[in-house]
Amino acid sequence: MIFIESDGSEYVGPPLDAGMVQQAESILQVRPPKSYLDLLFVQNGGVLRNRCFPTKFPTSWAPDHVCLDAIWGISGAWGVDVSSPNMIAEWSYPEVGVVFGITPSAGHDTMMLDYSECGPLGEPSVSYIDEDRVPSRIVNSFSEFLHGLVSCRIYGDDAD
Repeated sequence: MIFIESDGSEYVGPPLDAGMVQQAESILQVRPPKSYLDLLFVQNGGVLRNRCFPTKFPTSWAPDHVCLDAIWGISGAWGVDVSSPNMIAEWSYPEVGVVFGITPSAGHDTMMLDYSECGPLGEPSVSYIDEDRVPSRIVNSFSEFLHGLVSCRIYGDDAD
């Protein structure tokens, strides 16, 4: 299983259905990637088993990786349809897409589905947003992001 917990976590939303996806698309004005939706139909958000992703650039978290504490689902207290617009406004993130989870810094940096090159109906890349608020591409798709996640233990982090 890709998640380490099930129902009961503050980050796990209600079971996802097509109506919730349509409502989120209407609010966010983008189409979420299929790989993201496939994950959310298994469990609508939560803490991932592997939470670190290697980077070729330093982040505020580490010189060679970034950590995603939890991935947000759709609807619920931490749904992307609620949390992403609020985080973009509160933290002055660039309006390139959708914040899809929370990092250990709890707002000083983040990761986003970046639609700046593909448009609202395309396949977004995944970008890291540091305190400079300039997007740095991590990978070309959410699917690549999911498949590239590794245990934070390999970096000596206590994150998992």
